Amino acid sequence: MSLDVARIRALYPALSDGYAWLDAAAGTQVPRPVIEAVAAAYAEGIGNAHGAFPAGARSDEIVARARQAVADLVGGDAGGVVFGPNMTTLTYRFAYTLAKDWGPDDEIVVSRLDHDANVRPWVQAATRAGARIRWAAVEVPSGELPAGQYDELVTDRTRLVAVTAASNILGTMPDVRRITERAHAVGALTYVDGVHATPHSPIDMVALGADFYATSSYKWSGPHIGAVAARPELLERLSPDKLASSPAEVPDRFETGTLPFADLAGVAAAVDHLAGLDPDATGTRRERLLASMAAVEAHEQAELAHLLKGLSALPGVGLVGSPRRRTATAYFTVAGHTPHQVAEYLAARAINVWDGHCYAWELTQAFGIRDAGSGVRAGLVHYNDRSDVDRLLNALEDLTSG
Repeated sequence: MSLDVARIRALYPALSDGYAWLDAAAGTQVPRPVIEAVAAAYAEGIGNAHGAFPAGARSDEIVARARQAVADLVGGDAGGVVFGPNMTTLTYRFAYTLAKDWGPDDEIVVSRLDHDANVRPWVQAATRAGARIRWAAVEVPSGELPAGQYDELVTDRTRLVAVTAASNILGTMPDVRRITERAHAVGALTYVDGVHATPHSPIDMVALGADFYATSSYKWSGPHIGAVAARPELLERLSPDKLASSPAEVPDRFETGTLPFADLAGVAAAVDHLAGLDPDATGTRRERLLASMAAVEAHEQAELAHLLKGLSALPGVGLVGSPRRRTATAYFTVAGHTPHQVAEYLAARAINVWDGHCYAWELTQAFGIRDAGSGVRAGLVHYNDRSDVDRLLNALEDLTSG
């Protein structure tokens, strides 16, 4: 099934402004069904959770629907879906909680491929606990994260392995399954950052071997909400700091304060939107998600191939990384121009891209570009089409030949 991109684009009001929105790796735009779901929740009336009146019951139902929606998206269990303001905040919360049981005899494995949100919380928590930090290295210039190195990095002292399912700047998709199998062989837990991977392909956190799978709704056309999915029985073993008066049940006890109920209505609507990207898909929502996201991946990979071929042909444009398997994300430099100058040049031509290190702190350092302004990132998602890619390539051709 090929995507009807024109039909999809018509659902996104923001895309009508004449810009080429190639900044999706930093956050996607929102379709009308999500906007309407958020507005409807407010219009109908929201009460706090567990209230004895109808508005309270509506909020409870919104939360339940959102948990099930995220579980369907990532192949998890609704009873183990924890919400928070963003992935970074949630990861800090889990790092602090897990580190309560760490000590000087323990080791934590992180990677230089990851977004800093799946590095620094673990490094800081391990440092406080006196645990040792071990680093998985990235191959330069390919940008690959060799899974074989985990055979030595992971030992019987390893307590947790944190790894990304896809680099947020290079798109590199490492062999997560092999990495998590190595971790589980010694009894270690795995925390997989799926923020960048989830919008681009079908996800099965169980097949990946993720004990914890983190994702962000605003990367797949939803509101600014983070989520971590885990097995409920695993969460039952953990004791996060919480108010004495707040719920003790799982997953509620991991969520501090009142949840943003209207935004959670948008989360469920965003998952329904993704499930409907392939209008011919049938079956359960999970089955329709798998079919739709497979179609998304095929569409994006075709556009990525065109983008990479075009960038490689431009004089002065240097692609950073050449991973074998990657999401539809390109990261590059332009000779004679800082990344921010390139982004400003493109913005003046109604093309949105991102520039800088994009929080890939360790990775940009590994490539030796962090202190030089890092690079320019163009990120494609299901609503981008060939015209967006060609506008970028044509503008860069003008810049490099001028």
